[in-house]
Amino acid sequence: MLRDIRKQYLFSTLDEKSVLKNPFEQFEKWLQEAIESEQLEPTAMVLSTVDDQLQPHSRVVLLKEFTHESFVFYTNYEGHKAQQIAQNNRVSLVFFWPALERQVRIEGKVEKISEVLSNSYFESRPLDSQLGAWTSPQSMVIHSADFLEKQFQYYQQKFGNEVPKPPHWGGYAVKPHAIEFWQGRANRLHDRLLFIKESGDWTISRLAP
Repeated sequence: MLRDIRKQYLFSTLDEKSVLKNPFEQFEKWLQEAIESEQLEPTAMVLSTVDDQLQPHSRVVLLKEFTHESFVFYTNYEGHKAQQIAQNNRVSLVFFWPALERQVRIEGKVEKISEVLSNSYFESRPLDSQLGAWTSPQSMVIHSADFLEKQFQYYQQKFGNEVPKPPHWGGYAVKPHAIEFWQGRANRLHDRLLFIKESGDWTISRLAP
């Protein structure tokens, strides 16, 4: 039964002495360790937005760029998530790396990145992914999967091997004001260190699990 599923977390620890004082550097360290551990989809993150009825919506997107200021993902600017972001630019992200018994929660504001950066990333995508950005009217009701196949073939014939970035597609940058690092520990006494940005500086607090 579900209630009988149990796991002891014994992989590692996290404390105020060992954590890096800049949360972006700490995230970079953990992300690299997740990649090296062959964690399945280490760049996958849950993005949560809120609509005009205050209903939260969550979905998995992929981290495609990371700086010491923001977390960047790419999407259709006409889909549900983009509509919700236009109404409320406060979002949250969650990374979960079960092989390392780690989780990172991020809260902040999101904004579109420049067309120059979006174009640069789009040009680096595989051809099929470029065509897919034109093919899918994201979040709209479609009658069948066959519709998408026909759309794909249409744009394939239209653009060939030179696919421009759609005007309705691009990147978003999440700029955080709070980042929490969670490390699983034995007996559910997990380590939780919360970074809060105050007046340009980051403060660190320990939270009860």
